[in-house]
Amino acid sequence: MNNIYRLILFLTFFILGCSQNIIKENNVIQKIDTLDMNIFSKEGEKIYSIRSPNSKYDSVYLKLNLKKTTINIFEGESIKYVINSDSSTLSDNNKIVELNGNVELKSLNQENEILYGDKLIWNVDESKYELMGNIKFESTKVLFYSNKAILGKDKIIEFFKPVKYIIKDENNEKQYEINSDKAYYNIDTESLSFTAKEKRVRSIIYF
Repeated sequence: MNNIYRLILFLTFFILGCSQNIIKENNVIQKIDTLDMNIFSKEGEKIYSIRSPNSKYDSVYLKLNLKKTTINIFEGESIKYVINSDSSTLSDNNKIVELNGNVELKSLNQENEILYGDKLIWNVDESKYELMGNIKFESTKVLFYSNKAILGKDKIIEFFKPVKYIIKDENNEKQYEINSDKAYYNIDTESLSFTAKEKRVRSIIYF
């Protein structure tokens, strides 16, 4: 019986040792010099395209790490947003996109609206964009500064405190400034609302 127990213990350690070796062997990083990839929905509609001159795929963690990323986000056949960044990571079957370094999200409309930040996390299924760090939003009429901003599928950008808001005049010059705890900018209606801890400060501005 002792010999049987010894054999079982030996086989157990042997199997565990083999499993660890397999994990190490499968930890393969595949390098891709030039990446140009399209991501489609289950219905066959193009959601976004992504380009990078240098990328690596981690087959263990199922992540795609890219340098100097450009992402085109589609609405139907048209490009809705363009995002540029120093680097990015695709995970969760390309449903979570994290961009880092000099992030720039451009809205392709007449106002040339651009969101800048240090980091952006895009949840593809929820159409939610969360920017963090040194946020700046600029259009032909307004200018925002904050530490965090969220853009949802309703096309409303929520800016979190502290928020500094600047209105521009017809010559694109700064007209006056407002500080607030929060601010909401509607891209479609070009309207702004903001709140402060003192409930007295509540306004909606249309351009």
